[in-house]
Amino acid sequence: MKFILDNWLLITLALTSGFLLLLPTLQGAALAGIGPTQAVQLMNRQKALVVDVCSGEEYAGGHIVGARHIPLDQLESRLGEVAKNKSTPLIMVCASGMRSRRAANIAQKLGYEQVHSLQGGMQAWKEANLPVQKS
Repeated sequence: MKFILDNWLLITLALTSGFLLLLPTLQGAALAGIGPTQAVQLMNRQKALVVDVCSGEEYAGGHIVGARHIPLDQLESRLGEVAKNKSTPLIMVCASGMRSRRAANIAQKLGYEQVHSLQGGMQAWKEANLPVQKS
């Protein structure tokens, strides 16, 4: 007990630095998104709408069957065209999962209630041997 009272500043500093080191990991887990299996379940059970935010060339090279294509730079202005009901679950997809996280943030700012990012993007979808459609 004497040690704690004598060194309270060092203990506080150690706990604070430990928390700050873990913070990016905790934030990353919150933004990680859903896996391909969870996406399929969401599509089947809740009729989730898949929005592909890849470039035109990437979309033509292969996309999830039934996915709607809206490039990321047009998402804010065009999302309302394909997803009129803001309570419909949305699954954002890109090639690797990076752009889809940004797309999910944009959709949440626009008021959509259930927005998910496909973790690993089309790469993870293909690795899971799920169907891909080419334009």
